[in-house]
Amino acid sequence: MNLTVIGTGYVGLVTGTCFAEMGHRVTCVDVDEAKIARLREGEIPIFEPGLENLVRSNVKDGRLSFTTSLLEAMADSAVYFIAVGTPPGEDGSADLQYVLAVAREIGRHLRDYAVIVDKSTVPVGTADRVRQAVAEELVRRGVDLPFDVVSNPEFLKEGAAVNDFMRPDRVIIGSDSPRALEIMRVLYADFSRNHDRILEMGVRDAEMTKYTANAMLATKISFMNEIARLCDQLGVDVEKVRRGIGSDSRIGYSFIYPGCGYGGSCFPKDVKALIHVAEGEGIEPLILQSVHRRNEMQKQVLFEKIRDHFGADLPGLTIAVWGLAFKPGTDDMREAPSLVLLEKLLAAGAKVTAYDPEAMASARRELPGSWFQSGRLQLAETQYAALDGADALALVTEWKPFRHPDFAAMIGRMKQPVIFDGRNQYDPGYVKAQGFVYRGIGRR
Repeated sequence: MNLTVIGTGYVGLVTGTCFAEMGHRVTCVDVDEAKIARLREGEIPIFEPGLENLVRSNVKDGRLSFTTSLLEAMADSAVYFIAVGTPPGEDGSADLQYVLAVAREIGRHLRDYAVIVDKSTVPVGTADRVRQAVAEELVRRGVDLPFDVVSNPEFLKEGAAVNDFMRPDRVIIGSDSPRALEIMRVLYADFSRNHDRILEMGVRDAEMTKYTANAMLATKISFMNEIARLCDQLGVDVEKVRRGIGSDSRIGYSFIYPGCGYGGSCFPKDVKALIHVAEGEGIEPLILQSVHRRNEMQKQVLFEKIRDHFGADLPGLTIAVWGLAFKPGTDDMREAPSLVLLEKLLAAGAKVTAYDPEAMASARRELPGSWFQSGRLQLAETQYAALDGADALALVTEWKPFRHPDFAAMIGRMKQPVIFDGRNQYDPGYVKAQGFVYRGIGRR
């Protein structure tokens, strides 16, 4: 099948590449000429394990191509995946200008029946707006062509996106058109060979399912973070609590790890968008508001622990930070807890030396230049170099190389042996036995 994917960001690039890997001919479209030029050479603009090799092999084999012209891509395609960004507005709502712009352009060039697939995360009712935008363009042209709009939300975890796409838990297809459903079923058949993972539902149901899934996962995280704060006050070890409740099959172990807050391009944006939708319908989203507020507070917890330990004497101190990406397996720093920690440490007069296995280029590109120019923020070449002369280490992202460090080497490099563990990676008793002062999240 010939497919067109509009948008070569995280979702679009993974979607197009994985379909190409299954033998489909895929053309990915993006307005960024520099990005398209890089992709044609097999270079990808993001870090995602396994993706770069798949892009290169499928480009080489002719199944995957890239262009800046949607008209060119539409010549041989009848299925169009819209995977452009939906950034949050100031009020938390999802900005649909790019989605609707693509819909209008499809309407201006459509020549035959097509299935238009909303792959971007969009609020309930977006498919109706996409359908209207396409129809209006067809009317302007004076033509009458059949087309269907489908909601096919993505459920990809950064750092495991290729595996998630190739071996999905479920494939949700929202449509009321038997013709479109059959095309989508054929398209996803190779991803459901062991058992049928396809869930068919209405378009609005599918749109709501995506937001609800992310909001539920964010809720579990924020709930456990709130319990961790209570454990801190009561002298309870939250790790014991986590294991105790996780053993209940009704709860499970997923997403109940306390830490210093969630980030990324999905959870923060989607929770705020769902709050905006609820408020627009006259419903006060008490739980969602609390989830968002708790997460914003949780991003400050490491700084608060550092300040409580050292008092007001942060000027003159150097804090080492391990981890800048919002999670392991990605170079994405959007809404990362590290951003809050860096800002507060620098504002308090401390110096910071930071290291991340993959997000160093992102940090140089995205962090304020003034932070570097002042000399108070430096990026280290290695995780251990970040510790040289440090008064404390703050672990923010739980990358695998940070899990079992050489504590003897660490204590020899640091001015003061203090660890603030934002992801509860270390056993408090063991770390203390190595000569460190340890502060975790809800750890006794």
